[in-house]
Amino acid sequence: MKKTIYYLLAASICVAMLTFGSCSDDEELPPINGYDKADDVASDNLLAHWTFNGTNEEKISSVEPTVEENNAFMDGIKGQALSLDEGYLLYPTITALNTANAVASVTVSAWVNITNNNATVSSIFNITQALDVQTDWNTGSVLMYAETNKPLAKNDTLVLHSAFSTYISDVRYGGDNINDYGVRGTDFQTVKGTDRWVHYVMRYDGAGSFIDIYADGVRVSNNNFRYRSYDPGTGVVGLGPINQTIPTRVLIGAFPTAAAGFLSSPDQGWQGLMTGGVDEIRVYNKALSDLEIGSLYALELAGR
Repeated sequence: MKKTIYYLLAASICVAMLTFGSCSDDEELPPINGYDKADDVASDNLLAHWTFNGTNEEKISSVEPTVEENNAFMDGIKGQALSLDEGYLLYPTITALNTANAVASVTVSAWVNITNNNATVSSIFNITQALDVQTDWNTGSVLMYAETNKPLAKNDTLVLHSAFSTYISDVRYGGDNINDYGVRGTDFQTVKGTDRWVHYVMRYDGAGSFIDIYADGVRVSNNNFRYRSYDPGTGVVGLGPINQTIPTRVLIGAFPTAAAGFLSSPDQGWQGLMTGGVDEIRVYNKALSDLEIGSLYALELAGR
Protein backbone atom coordinates (compact mmCIF):
# COMPACT_ATOMS: atom_id res chain seq x y z
CA MET A 1 0.00 0.00 0.00
CA LYS A 2 2.87 2.38 0.82
CA LYS A 3 4.49 1.65 -2.57
CA THR A 4 1.21 2.37 -4.34
CA ILE A 5 0.86 5.69 -2.56
CA TYR A 6 4.50 6.51 -3.38
CA TYR A 7 4.06 5.85 -7.10
CA LEU A 8 0.82 7.85 -7.21
CA LEU A 9 2.58 10.74 -5.48
CA ALA A 10 5.52 10.54 -7.87
CA ALA A 11 3.20 10.53 -10.87
CA SER A 12 1.38 13.59 -9.52
CA ILE A 13 4.67 15.42 -9.08
CA CYS A 14 5.66 14.56 -12.66
CA VAL A 15 2.38 15.89 -14.01
CA ALA A 16 2.92 19.14 -12.11
CA MET A 17 6.50 19.42 -13.37
CA LEU A 18 5.39 18.90 -16.96
CA THR A 19 3.39 22.07 -16.47
CA PHE A 20 6.13 24.13 -14.88
CA GLY A 21 9.35 22.39 -15.91
CA SER A 22 11.07 19.13 -16.69
CA CYS A 23 10.49 15.81 -14.95
CA SER A 24 13.77 14.27 -16.08
CA ASP A 25 16.77 13.55 -13.90
CA ASP A 26 18.78 16.15 -15.86
CA GLU A 27 19.67 19.29 -13.97
CA GLU A 28 20.45 22.67 -15.50
CA LEU A 29 23.69 22.72 -17.45
CA PRO A 30 26.65 23.95 -15.42
CA PRO A 31 27.92 27.46 -16.21
CA ILE A 32 30.93 27.92 -18.47
CA ASN A 33 33.31 30.44 -16.90
CA GLY A 34 30.34 31.73 -14.91
CA TYR A 35 28.03 32.15 -17.94
CA ASP A 36 24.91 30.13 -18.68
CA LYS A 37 24.57 31.26 -22.31
CA ALA A 38 26.40 33.35 -24.89
CA ASP A 39 23.94 36.22 -24.45
CA ASP A 40 25.27 36.69 -20.91
CA VAL A 41 28.81 37.55 -22.07
CA ALA A 42 29.39 41.34 -21.90
CA SER A 43 25.65 41.83 -22.38
CA ASP A 44 25.82 45.53 -21.45
CA ASN A 45 28.32 46.12 -24.29
CA LEU A 46 26.49 44.25 -27.04
CA LEU A 47 25.55 46.72 -29.80
CA ALA A 48 24.32 44.38 -32.52
CA HIS A 49 23.55 40.68 -32.94
CA TRP A 50 22.64 38.63 -36.00
CA THR A 51 21.36 35.13 -35.22
CA PHE A 52 20.31 34.22 -38.80
CA ASN A 53 17.85 31.82 -37.24
CA GLY A 54 15.28 32.07 -40.01
CA THR A 55 15.70 35.84 -40.32
CA ASN A 56 18.31 38.31 -41.61
CA GLU A 57 17.28 41.12 -39.28
CA GLU A 58 19.67 42.52 -36.72
CA LYS A 59 18.14 41.26 -33.49
CA ILE A 60 18.50 44.28 -31.19
CA SER A 61 17.31 46.98 -33.60
CA SER A 62 15.07 44.74 -35.77
CA VAL A 63 16.71 46.37 -38.82
CA GLU A 64 16.34 44.34 -42.02
CA PRO A 65 18.76 44.43 -44.96
CA THR A 66 17.92 46.72 -47.86
CA VAL A 67 19.73 44.43 -50.32
CA GLU A 68 19.86 40.63 -50.25
CA GLU A 69 21.78 38.77 -52.97
CA ASN A 70 22.04 34.99 -53.39
CA ASN A 71 21.28 34.20 -49.76
CA ALA A 72 19.46 31.37 -48.01
CA PHE A 73 19.57 29.57 -44.67
CA MET A 74 21.56 26.50 -43.68
CA ASP A 75 22.26 24.49 -40.54
CA GLY A 76 24.44 26.63 -38.30
CA ILE A 77 26.39 26.44 -35.09
CA LYS A 78 23.20 27.49 -33.24
CA GLY A 79 20.01 26.73 -35.14
CA GLN A 80 20.11 28.18 -38.64
CA ALA A 81 22.82 30.26 -40.29
CA LEU A 82 23.20 32.55 -43.28
CA SER A 83 24.24 30.76 -46.47
CA LEU A 84 25.72 32.84 -49.30
CA ASP A 85 26.41 31.69 -52.85
CA GLU A 86 28.42 34.61 -54.24
CA GLY A 87 26.04 36.75 -52.27
CA TYR A 88 25.82 39.48 -49.66
CA LEU A 89 23.54 41.48 -47.36
CA LEU A 90 23.58 45.29 -47.14
CA TYR A 91 21.95 47.02 -44.17
CA PRO A 92 20.79 50.60 -43.65
CA THR A 93 22.09 52.63 -40.76
CA ILE A 94 21.84 50.84 -37.39
CA THR A 95 21.52 53.46 -34.66
CA ALA A 96 23.80 51.76 -32.10
CA LEU A 97 26.65 51.65 -34.65
CA ASN A 98 26.11 55.19 -35.93
CA THR A 99 28.07 57.58 -33.73
CA ALA A 100 31.64 58.71 -34.28
CA ASN A 101 32.87 56.77 -31.25
CA ALA A 102 30.38 53.85 -31.28
CA VAL A 103 33.18 51.34 -31.84
CA ALA A 104 36.08 53.26 -30.27
CA SER A 105 37.10 49.86 -28.96
CA VAL A 106 35.40 46.95 -30.66
CA THR A 107 35.06 43.18 -30.74
CA VAL A 108 33.26 41.37 -33.54
CA SER A 109 32.50 37.69 -33.04
CA ALA A 110 31.24 35.44 -35.84
CA TRP A 111 31.15 31.82 -36.92
CA VAL A 112 32.22 31.17 -40.51
CA ASN A 113 32.08 28.05 -42.66
CA ILE A 114 34.17 28.76 -45.72
CA THR A 115 36.73 27.14 -47.99
CA ASN A 116 39.59 28.33 -50.19
CA ASN A 117 38.74 28.91 -53.85
CA ASN A 118 42.14 29.70 -55.41
CA ALA A 119 40.63 32.84 -56.87
CA THR A 120 39.29 35.60 -54.60
CA VAL A 121 39.34 36.92 -51.04
CA SER A 122 36.05 36.65 -49.11
CA SER A 123 34.73 39.53 -47.01
CA ILE A 124 32.72 38.43 -43.98
CA PHE A 125 31.67 41.52 -42.01
CA ASN A 126 32.13 45.27 -42.50
CA ILE A 127 31.05 48.45 -40.79
CA THR A 128 31.29 50.76 -43.79
CA GLN A 129 30.69 54.34 -44.78
CA ALA A 130 27.65 55.59 -46.68
CA LEU A 131 27.18 54.40 -50.26
CA ASP A 132 28.11 57.80 -51.70
CA VAL A 133 31.02 58.39 -49.30
CA GLN A 134 33.10 55.22 -49.50
CA THR A 135 35.84 55.71 -52.10
CA ASP A 136 37.91 52.61 -51.44
CA TRP A 137 37.29 49.16 -49.98
CA ASN A 138 39.24 49.79 -46.76
CA THR A 139 38.02 53.21 -45.65
CA GLY A 140 35.24 51.88 -43.41
CA SER A 141 35.83 51.43 -39.70
CA VAL A 142 35.76 47.60 -39.36
CA LEU A 143 36.64 44.86 -41.84
CA MET A 144 36.79 41.08 -41.32
CA TYR A 145 37.76 38.84 -44.22
CA ALA A 146 39.43 35.55 -45.13
CA GLU A 147 42.13 35.13 -47.77
CA THR A 148 40.32 32.34 -49.56
CA ASN A 149 42.36 33.08 -52.69
CA LYS A 150 44.88 30.59 -51.35
CA PRO A 151 45.50 27.50 -53.53
CA LEU A 152 43.05 24.65 -53.23
CA ALA A 153 45.99 22.43 -52.32
CA LYS A 154 46.13 24.35 -49.02
CA ASN A 155 42.43 23.95 -48.40
CA ASP A 156 42.99 22.81 -44.82
CA THR A 157 44.54 26.17 -43.87
CA LEU A 158 42.44 29.27 -43.28
CA VAL A 159 44.06 32.71 -43.39
CA LEU A 160 42.07 35.27 -41.38
CA HIS A 161 42.67 38.99 -41.93
CA SER A 162 41.07 41.91 -40.07
CA ALA A 163 41.49 45.67 -40.38
CA PHE A 164 40.15 48.96 -39.06
CA SER A 165 40.17 52.62 -40.05
CA THR A 166 40.13 55.69 -37.86
CA TYR A 167 39.94 59.35 -38.75
CA ILE A 168 42.21 61.83 -36.96
CA SER A 169 41.65 65.47 -37.98
CA ASP A 170 39.73 64.10 -40.99
CA VAL A 171 42.74 62.08 -42.15
CA ARG A 172 42.29 58.32 -42.46
CA TYR A 173 44.70 55.97 -40.70
CA GLY A 174 44.40 52.21 -40.71
CA GLY A 175 45.76 49.09 -39.12
CA ASP A 176 45.38 45.36 -39.68
CA ASN A 177 46.49 41.95 -38.47
CA ILE A 178 46.64 38.49 -40.01
CA ASN A 179 47.31 34.89 -38.96
CA ASP A 180 50.06 34.58 -41.54
CA TYR A 181 53.48 36.04 -42.36
CA GLY A 182 56.59 35.41 -40.30
CA VAL A 183 57.46 32.35 -38.26
CA ARG A 184 54.57 29.90 -38.09
CA GLY A 185 53.85 28.84 -34.52
CA THR A 186 55.86 31.75 -33.11
CA ASP A 187 54.70 34.94 -34.78
CA PHE A 188 51.27 33.58 -35.66
CA GLN A 189 49.17 30.42 -35.31
CA THR A 190 47.79 28.30 -38.13
CA VAL A 191 44.03 27.74 -38.37
CA LYS A 192 43.41 24.23 -39.68
CA GLY A 193 40.14 23.02 -41.06
CA THR A 194 38.34 25.00 -43.73
CA ASP A 195 34.86 23.95 -44.81
CA ARG A 196 33.87 23.68 -41.15
CA TRP A 197 32.50 26.09 -38.56
CA VAL A 198 35.30 28.28 -37.19
CA HIS A 199 34.80 30.90 -34.47
CA TYR A 200 36.41 34.07 -35.88
CA VAL A 201 36.89 37.09 -33.59
CA MET A 202 38.40 40.47 -34.37
CA ARG A 203 39.30 42.63 -31.37
CA TYR A 204 40.61 46.19 -31.33
CA ASP A 205 41.61 47.81 -28.04
CA GLY A 206 41.45 51.55 -28.61
CA ALA A 207 43.16 52.31 -25.30
CA GLY A 208 46.27 50.32 -26.16
CA SER A 209 46.00 50.49 -29.99
CA PHE A 210 46.16 46.69 -30.23
CA ILE A 211 44.39 44.60 -32.90
CA ASP A 212 44.06 40.82 -32.50
CA ILE A 213 42.40 37.89 -34.26
CA TYR A 214 41.09 34.77 -32.53
CA ALA A 215 40.05 31.42 -33.96
CA ASP A 216 38.17 28.90 -31.82
CA GLY A 217 39.04 30.79 -28.66
CA VAL A 218 42.80 31.07 -29.36
CA ARG A 219 44.69 34.21 -30.41
CA VAL A 220 46.16 33.37 -33.82
CA SER A 221 47.21 36.74 -35.26
CA ASN A 222 50.74 38.01 -35.73
CA ASN A 223 52.34 39.20 -32.50
CA ASN A 224 54.44 41.74 -34.40
CA PHE A 225 51.41 43.53 -35.89
CA ARG A 226 49.38 44.03 -32.72
CA TYR A 227 50.37 47.65 -31.98
CA ARG A 228 49.19 50.11 -34.60
CA SER A 229 50.69 53.57 -34.64
CA TYR A 230 51.41 56.68 -36.69
CA ASP A 231 53.70 59.71 -36.51
CA PRO A 232 51.82 63.01 -36.17
CA GLY A 233 55.12 64.86 -36.47
CA THR A 234 55.89 64.75 -32.77
CA GLY A 235 56.89 61.10 -32.56
CA VAL A 236 55.25 57.71 -32.99
CA VAL A 237 52.00 57.28 -31.05
CA GLY A 238 49.23 54.70 -31.04
CA LEU A 239 46.25 55.18 -33.34
CA GLY A 240 44.01 55.15 -30.29
CA PRO A 241 40.21 54.80 -30.28
CA ILE A 242 38.41 54.34 -33.60
CA ASN A 243 36.79 57.56 -34.79
CA GLN A 244 34.46 56.67 -37.64
CA THR A 245 32.65 58.75 -40.23
CA ILE A 246 28.87 58.66 -40.11
CA PRO A 247 26.42 57.57 -41.32
CA THR A 248 27.57 53.97 -41.30
CA ARG A 249 26.24 50.86 -43.04
CA VAL A 250 26.77 47.15 -42.32
CA LEU A 251 27.79 44.86 -45.15
CA ILE A 252 28.00 41.07 -44.82
CA GLY A 253 29.59 38.87 -47.49
CA ALA A 254 31.03 41.57 -49.77
CA PHE A 255 33.66 44.28 -49.81
CA PRO A 256 32.28 47.84 -49.98
CA THR A 257 32.93 48.29 -53.70
CA ALA A 258 30.89 48.89 -56.82
CA ALA A 259 29.89 45.20 -56.87
CA ALA A 260 27.87 45.84 -53.69
CA GLY A 261 26.50 49.25 -54.67
CA PHE A 262 29.35 51.51 -53.47
CA LEU A 263 29.77 53.09 -56.89
CA SER A 264 32.65 55.42 -55.94
CA SER A 265 34.69 52.48 -54.62
CA PRO A 266 36.26 50.58 -57.53
CA ASP A 267 36.17 46.79 -57.64
CA GLN A 268 39.46 45.03 -57.02
CA GLY A 269 40.28 41.91 -59.00
CA TRP A 270 41.27 39.94 -55.93
CA GLN A 271 37.93 40.51 -54.21
CA GLY A 272 34.84 38.34 -54.55
CA LEU A 273 31.37 37.92 -53.14
CA MET A 274 31.27 35.33 -50.39
CA THR A 275 30.35 31.69 -50.83
CA GLY A 276 29.93 29.98 -47.47
CA GLY A 277 28.14 30.21 -44.15
CA VAL A 278 28.01 32.88 -41.42
CA ASP A 279 26.36 32.56 -38.03
CA GLU A 280 25.96 34.42 -34.73
CA ILE A 281 27.57 37.78 -35.54
CA ARG A 282 27.97 39.92 -32.43
CA VAL A 283 29.38 43.46 -32.20
CA TYR A 284 30.58 44.82 -28.84
CA ASN A 285 31.76 48.32 -27.94
CA LYS A 286 34.67 47.02 -25.91
CA ALA A 287 37.73 44.87 -26.31
CA LEU A 288 36.53 41.59 -24.83
CA SER A 289 38.95 39.78 -22.54
CA ASP A 290 40.51 36.46 -23.49
CA LEU A 291 38.18 34.81 -20.98
CA GLU A 292 35.11 36.42 -22.54
CA ILE A 293 36.16 35.40 -26.05
CA GLY A 294 36.86 31.85 -24.91
CA SER A 295 33.50 31.75 -23.16
CA LEU A 296 31.65 32.87 -26.30
CA TYR A 297 33.36 30.12 -28.27
CA ALA A 298 32.57 27.39 -25.73
CA LEU A 299 28.97 28.48 -25.12
CA GLU A 300 28.01 28.83 -28.77
CA LEU A 301 29.80 25.60 -29.66
CA ALA A 302 27.55 23.95 -27.07
CA GLY A 303 24.49 25.57 -28.67
CA ARG A 304 24.02 27.92 -25.74
